[in-house]
Amino acid sequence: MSRPLSDQERRKQISIRGIVGAESVAELKRGFNRHLHFTLVKDRNVATPRDYYFALAHTVRDHLVGRWIRTQQYYYEKDPKRIYYLSLEFYMGRTLQNTMINLGLQNACDEAVYQLGLDMEELEEIEEDAGLGNGGLGRLAACFLDSMATLGLAAYGYGIRYEYGIFNQKIRDGWQVEEADDWLRHGNPWEKARPEYMLPVHFYGRVEHSASGAKWIDTQVVLALPYDTPVPGYMNNTVNTMRLWSARAPNDFNLRDFNVGDYIQAVLDRNLAENISRVLYPNDNFFEGKELRLKQEYFVVAATLQDIIRRFKASKFGSTDSVRTVFDSFPDQVAIQLNDTHPAMAIPELMRIFVDIEKLPWDKAWDITKRTFAYTNHTVLPEALERWPVDLVEKLLPRHLQIIYEINQRHLDHIASLFPNDVGRLRRMSLIEEGDTKRINMAHLCIVGSHAVNGVAKIHSEIVKSQVFEDFAELEPEKFQNKTNGITPRRWLLLCNPGLAELIAEKIGEDYVRDLSQLTKLHKFVDDDLFIREVAKVKQENKVKFALYLEKEYKVKINPSSMFDVHVKRIHEYKRQLMNCLHIITMYNRIRRDPAKLFVPRTVIIGGKAAPGYHMAKMIIKLINAVAQVVNNDPVVGSKLKVIFLENYRVSLAEKVIPATDLSEQISTAGTEASGTGNMKFMLNGALTIGTMDGANVEMAEEAGEENLFIFGMRVEDVTELDRKGYNAQLYYDRLPELKQAVDQIKSGFFSPDDPNLFNDVVNMLFHHDRFKVFADYEAYVKCQEKVSELYLNSKAWTKMVIRNIAAAGKFSSDRTIKEYARDIWHVEPSDLKIPPPNEPRDAGQDKTPNGTAA
Repeated sequence: MSRPLSDQERRKQISIRGIVGAESVAELKRGFNRHLHFTLVKDRNVATPRDYYFALAHTVRDHLVGRWIRTQQYYYEKDPKRIYYLSLEFYMGRTLQNTMINLGLQNACDEAVYQLGLDMEELEEIEEDAGLGNGGLGRLAACFLDSMATLGLAAYGYGIRYEYGIFNQKIRDGWQVEEADDWLRHGNPWEKARPEYMLPVHFYGRVEHSASGAKWIDTQVVLALPYDTPVPGYMNNTVNTMRLWSARAPNDFNLRDFNVGDYIQAVLDRNLAENISRVLYPNDNFFEGKELRLKQEYFVVAATLQDIIRRFKASKFGSTDSVRTVFDSFPDQVAIQLNDTHPAMAIPELMRIFVDIEKLPWDKAWDITKRTFAYTNHTVLPEALERWPVDLVEKLLPRHLQIIYEINQRHLDHIASLFPNDVGRLRRMSLIEEGDTKRINMAHLCIVGSHAVNGVAKIHSEIVKSQVFEDFAELEPEKFQNKTNGITPRRWLLLCNPGLAELIAEKIGEDYVRDLSQLTKLHKFVDDDLFIREVAKVKQENKVKFALYLEKEYKVKINPSSMFDVHVKRIHEYKRQLMNCLHIITMYNRIRRDPAKLFVPRTVIIGGKAAPGYHMAKMIIKLINAVAQVVNNDPVVGSKLKVIFLENYRVSLAEKVIPATDLSEQISTAGTEASGTGNMKFMLNGALTIGTMDGANVEMAEEAGEENLFIFGMRVEDVTELDRKGYNAQLYYDRLPELKQAVDQIKSGFFSPDDPNLFNDVVNMLFHHDRFKVFADYEAYVKCQEKVSELYLNSKAWTKMVIRNIAAAGKFSSDRTIKEYARDIWHVEPSDLKIPPPNEPRDAGQDKTPNGTAA
């Protein structure tokens, strides 16, 4: 169904989505037809829906490029401090609608497409998600880029242009099957290749020491080809750049090593170099120590640092300072944020550039390096922390290993001087971990080589300081900070929930889109009966729309009046989808036991991908689907309970399910989820949270009042105490009859009659090695769910609680997060200056673009 639902809807002008003017609509239609004709070489007789999408994308892009060039010129002229956000993942999703919203073109484009006789929603659905991330970490990077542009910061995202992003998940017979995500097969209208800025990256080789210093020689070279994607701020004409590197083999790759007869094989072997940017590693919160992954990590930092230094030197062109003194101002001009430890090799790489190439003394180089870098920690799970084998680093990056050893030696000398004879402390704080395999602790390297270290929620940052990196926090307490994550309200409200966004704008004005703290103004409408009805109506419309989507995609009829209970995120034992599954079985058993008893109808929706090598996560998906098969086909249950496993959960699917959700499941074991950002998206879109006191749930409860969330279960101190005493799953199984019944059904093959032993591994894990203590929180979770059902029966009371949550969601804007990074870590001030739009007259001389400004 096209977004313009009626003539009245089409004429409605909501300025947060742009004003509709006859001239702008006519211009967009002309642009559309021009691109269809000249760019795509088609006419309306032979054009496909995909051609129409590309024509629209190019038309919208035309409105970006002038602003993009002007922004880069402005940075060249003003030379502000640049912020570089280094991340192996940018989970961008789709670009078209986000760009229309940020440029204020949404309504005009809707009208133009309508007048062209096309369906906007159909065109938007054609765009492939840019799935260059696994989950939270990569999506956070995408939200941060949006906020940095909206706040007028001279910021750049740097990463890898993976040819294949996060795999497409198919569910076959209840099992996850992975398919390659060939997202570039039709081309990408939003990127611009920049071959003129291609850079060499070196691997392998050996190190030669002489009186003049160290030389890394006999290396294998891979070229890094940059692709730039524009990142528009919201209605401020700022367009920043995300630069993603693609690996290319040099023309002489391997040819020197082959005689003429091997020419064909030598050309085919170019793939070895180009594999570096071929595919995203699909692991979330799990470290996979493969050589190709280390190559990816070094590839992105080596190319990026060359680019940063080129841009820095260009801004200092003509300086009379010597090379040694010109770099004194480097930390005043450059801030580099390491998104987790994945880009940690940037620290020894910058040292190598300063010491080996620019010939700076070690102490000066180290001081500049530390003042430039800052590190964000994203997890406390031990299996997720990167520890690279020394042998592998020595083979791939021999000079960097020498530099890491030197950094470590100086670091340990310093510790020894402060804590004489404390061998245990030296061992704990070393960058090199001894053992059967010597490993480099990359988190330790990041902490030692950065001037700031932050966690991503208050509780997580405390755990980082008091447990995971306790010795480092004791040594330099001022280095450790908290920066609670946030989400961009542009994508996660305006784009995905226009009905709610417009309703809020009617009540409190439009400025909240740039200043989400203004949502507190909604508190005065908590008892307004009309507003309560309007909020409930928007939610119901979203639910009906999503129910139609489910019916179309899954051939299952959903009751839109049932409670939509949603648990969408990566599948992981710590996120406890298993506990949700046990609750589903418990509800099923209760209905079967007493079918006449009042039961609040529920549609339980679970979605998420399991890492391909994560056996237990894949078993959990199979179990959920097996339970769904039984529940959904039981005539006694009928429409009271339905279970859907959402296939291929991704950004564009999140944009559909989140606005339709009543209950948001955030049930990780306390102390395991660093922050979470899905929890914030649900809160902003009018879902109530059932959750543990973990990650940002804690701050959500602080903002909204704990009584406005459904908080249950163990706190961090309870988990610690249970670990101390020893967790015994059998005790809970013996004591709780409903838990016993559910587990026995799984164990006996009730949900897998063709293979009664299918879920033995799951049951065995729950009893004998469940690190995340599902049974310990089961009773509290089920009782809390009963309270949820009770409140859901009272629509008015439920909606009032929803309004209180939306009104308290302001803190969780990524704009607030980025302002804190800017002031506390990068030492820059956000700007509310609007760069003039590109069609305004400029001084004649300013149109000349000096070398390098566009980059």
